[in-house]
Amino acid sequence: MGWKERFSISGKTALVTGASSGIGAEIVAVFAEAGAHVIATGRSSQRLSAVAAQADAQAIEADISTIAGCEALAREALSLAMPIDILVNSAGVALVGPLLDYSAEDWDRTMAVNLRPPFLLSRALAPAMIEAGGGKIINISSQTGVIALAQHAAYATSKGGLNALTKSLMVELAPHNIQVNAICPTVVMTEMGKKIWSPPEKSGPMIAKTPLGRFGEPVEIADLALYLASPAADLINGEVIMIEGGFTSV
Repeated sequence: MGWKERFSISGKTALVTGASSGIGAEIVAVFAEAGAHVIATGRSSQRLSAVAAQADAQAIEADISTIAGCEALAREALSLAMPIDILVNSAGVALVGPLLDYSAEDWDRTMAVNLRPPFLLSRALAPAMIEAGGGKIINISSQTGVIALAQHAAYATSKGGLNALTKSLMVELAPHNIQVNAICPTVVMTEMGKKIWSPPEKSGPMIAKTPLGRFGEPVEIADLALYLASPAADLINGEVIMIEGGFTSV
């Protein structure tokens, strides 16, 4: 197999959650450009339709914050393509705030969106991957799942849990040639990232601690996901990969 084939996902089918905006939308675009058949899913029908149309992808509107929503999504995705070769768990919310004012409702919603769906979708899609002889599961986590950051208790816990889930799934699925990895970005300049991190008084100290001196762009995360989805990354398994300009190295 030549290098072009090793780095290719042409002909593969990928399901990308959180695809109506941000990192998920960028992954849909990059995967489609790389030749994959992409099934994009999200809650915003209008934005999801626009993303899918631009990438010539199929769209499934779904609310994966519920167990029933995850199960319905998995059934519909498998009815469109069997197997799903690549699962990208990109859906997420960032409900941040100080501990003393943080509500139990926001805590529960954070876990319901950021942590439970990757487990449920992996469980639902893995059997067809096993039968097909392999697959890829890519979890979009965060550097906040590894480091401490004020006012991010729920978000950090959800992403730390996702990193642990990544490793646990890897142990069970590696014998079936399924690679499971997590990507942990710095702040990424999506709509959500800009909303939270645009104020200089908030972004300044974070950027000052980052050797590269900037935050990330969605395409940089999508490019790493593309690599992990390709045969070139077959030996990479159970990894929590930092992509944050050197922040955690100093």
